[in-house]
Amino acid sequence: MKQLGMITIGQAPRTDVAPLIEKYLEGRAELVQSGVLDGLTAKQIAELAPEPGDYVLTSRLKDGSAAVVAREKIRPLLDGKIRELETLGIRTILLLCTGSFPGLHANRSHLIEPDRIIPPAVQALADGRRLGLIGPLPEQAGQLDLKFSTLVQPAFAAASPYTSGEAEFRQAVETLKGRVELILLDCMGYDERHREWVSKAAAGIPVILSNALMGKLVSETV
Repeated sequence: MKQLGMITIGQAPRTDVAPLIEKYLEGRAELVQSGVLDGLTAKQIAELAPEPGDYVLTSRLKDGSAAVVAREKIRPLLDGKIRELETLGIRTILLLCTGSFPGLHANRSHLIEPDRIIPPAVQALADGRRLGLIGPLPEQAGQLDLKFSTLVQPAFAAASPYTSGEAEFRQAVETLKGRVELILLDCMGYDERHREWVSKAAAGIPVILSNALMGKLVSETV
């Protein structure tokens, strides 16, 4: 059977979102998971925390808690995970993160980066409609504005897929109402439960789930 490598910037296995990716694979490929923070102690993970001016990322740990890390600090670890999957002979690798990683590459495998796919896809889907973004952390607002700079400046609200409950998602939607006509859940950690919460609160505004979009697209390449 073919294999699809999936690298989370947190810890594997991602029991929260892997089932959704596997749903779209429809048994045509085995999902092989790897995590940038696999095997690290709490102290080692804390040392990867962002400092002022760092590009901020968040992901899920094996115990279900969340970690906030700096892109610059985890980059060498991410490069190593790509090399490990290539050594295993895996020729298609999905990065389970919507963050931007300039210059990231694989030597022998096809590396799929959501950051290179989701923005143009959403721009085409928006077709002039006002876009609202929900991301995990308030400090990511500027990062997302830059990523979607080809659109009219998107409205932003924060609700974490790892630490926020339905009330926080409902509050995030309230800040977007009247300002947007389409909402993107811009983190691969959001799942169908989060989309349901947002859809219910948004009262008819279409909601795009990043990992569902990527799952559908990636399934066409394996």
